[in-house]
Amino acid sequence: MRYALMIALDESAGLRDPELQNDEISPEYAAFMKDAADRGVLLGGERLRLTSDATTVRVRNGETLTVDGPFAETKEQLAGFFLVECKNLDEAIDVASRIPGAKDGSIEVRPIWEQ
Repeated sequence: MRYALMIALDESAGLRDPELQNDEISPEYAAFMKDAADRGVLLGGERLRLTSDATTVRVRNGETLTVDGPFAETKEQLAGFFLVECKNLDEAIDVASRIPGAKDGSIEVRPIWEQ
């Protein structure tokens, strides 16, 4: 079964290591991704830009409305995600617990709606 592992972190706490360039990943995330790939569960994933770069879209009465920024104010913002293929929820939780962001934020494990 496929799962989305969504990483939520507090942007105000500093999501990026200032020593890394924008296209580099931290050694902790590189190690996680190598481990997940070696286990055969990693299907993909991406780091997201800050919510200050986001646009929220709504359609109301046939009109498209856009707002700069996230939909709602929250303590934690969606910072990235991984797509994994796991045997079951227990394995997906185990993989999620290894994501470095779980130490400072939270990881939402959500099954993909398989059709």
